Amino acid sequence: MLPLFNDTLVWILQRRLARIEAFRRDPWPIQERQLQRLIRSGRSTVWGKQYGYRQIRSLADFQREVPISTYEDLFPYIERVMKGEDRVLWPSPIRFFSKSSGTTNARSKYIPVTREALDEGHFRAGKDMMALWVDHKPDTRVFEGKGLSIGGSLAQNQLNERTVTGDISAVVMKNLPSWAQFIRTPSLQTALMDGWESKIQRMAEEVSQVNVTSALGVPTWTLVLIQKVLELTGKKNILEVWPNFEVFIHGAVAFQPYRELFRKEVFQGDTVRYLETYNASEGFFGLQDDLGRVDELLLMLDYGIFYEFVPLEELGKTHPKAYTLPEVELNRNYAVVISTNAGLWRYLIGDTVRFTSKYPYRIKISGRTKHFINAFGEEVIIENAETALTRACQATGATIADYTAAPVYMGNGSSRHGNRGGHEWVIEFSTPPDNPDVFVDVLDETLRQVNSDYDAKRSFDLALIRPVVHMVPHGTFYEWMKVKGKLGGQHKVPRLSNSREYVEEILHISPEHLEI
Repeated sequence: MLPLFNDTLVWILQRRLARIEAFRRDPWPIQERQLQRLIRSGRSTVWGKQYGYRQIRSLADFQREVPISTYEDLFPYIERVMKGEDRVLWPSPIRFFSKSSGTTNARSKYIPVTREALDEGHFRAGKDMMALWVDHKPDTRVFEGKGLSIGGSLAQNQLNERTVTGDISAVVMKNLPSWAQFIRTPSLQTALMDGWESKIQRMAEEVSQVNVTSALGVPTWTLVLIQKVLELTGKKNILEVWPNFEVFIHGAVAFQPYRELFRKEVFQGDTVRYLETYNASEGFFGLQDDLGRVDELLLMLDYGIFYEFVPLEELGKTHPKAYTLPEVELNRNYAVVISTNAGLWRYLIGDTVRFTSKYPYRIKISGRTKHFINAFGEEVIIENAETALTRACQATGATIADYTAAPVYMGNGSSRHGNRGGHEWVIEFSTPPDNPDVFVDVLDETLRQVNSDYDAKRSFDLALIRPVVHMVPHGTFYEWMKVKGKLGGQHKVPRLSNSREYVEEILHISPEHLEI
């Protein structure tokens, strides 16, 4: 029965590849249709009436009449929806809200999740990611087993008891069609449990008894679950538990620092492949369509989302210039702006990307508009940090479990800074570097190579001295996330910050850290 089910599902998924190829080849007409559909749908809403959607006839009209918005701009409208008012941002009823806290920031965001966003976005993306895997491995037997997925939890909306809030993974999982529920594990009841530590125990007990052939999740929390499964089973390699495992589908955080950890320690070899996704509470945006293009994602253009891109130098202006797909340039950093079938209109999501190719349009996530270090004009973004850490690990045989970094302002941080500035990194290694000093040297030198602003500030220790790295014990970041109430789901560690808040809190949890 299972081989027949596998072969049938593979055949169905292969039919989707022609549609993907269509927007690889001719992307702009598909995006134009997305925009026209969105505008028609928005005409009868409070938002659409306010901004004259019935008079909008072109992209130029849309960009002129509708402002680029942050979450703070949209929140008064979202709050009305959360209280039960209909047709505020989108015409159809909204019964789910994704609670997005992303990193450890205290204030949560609540993003509307419509039926259209689920059907045309998240569910279609789920089929597409597996279609791309089938395209890569036509003889796959992945559907003869179960797909492991780690979800968050759901709760009743305190403003309106008819609606529900929760992590986007939990919202998606709750609404999956029956055929998709059949091929995933653990049980829905376990997957949506509240209380992370009891949940991870229950999940490990269930999935250790199942033929798991794929996994979908945030690398950090997937590692926690795998470690628990190994602890329960007494095995040293997860492939001893799941011998038919084929592919790990990951997202939410950059995989670059984790790649060697998974290859060397989790799967102990190269038999398992990796597929990256780009999804968020606001929508599903990209998939890795070429396994040879690491960290590059095909922009998915028919998920009910219209894309615009704002050059970083335009951010902060009263009327920033936004570019559409035909106008973007390769290897230039843009802030992503989306209009969606969940009623987010010209919404600045906070991510930055750069295009690595056109026809098809592939992107690389380069950072966050609010997550960077720019205390002295160095403008270090997450992409810089990931590249530098990867090279430092390669040079010293290290693997990283987690990290964060922040500036040292004059008179703060390590005693070696004195009255000078610098950067402090807090790193939890899975495998420590064989030479810590070389690790720091390569980290520093790579940052100088990939970021001319950092290099200028480091010259002759002009504004920045050599970075300081604090090596913290295993489990430190987990304990910090636990203290913050941010275990599991889509929660993730903020990688870079202009504030020292995170660094100070983590070092307080780990007073025995080693400074290098």
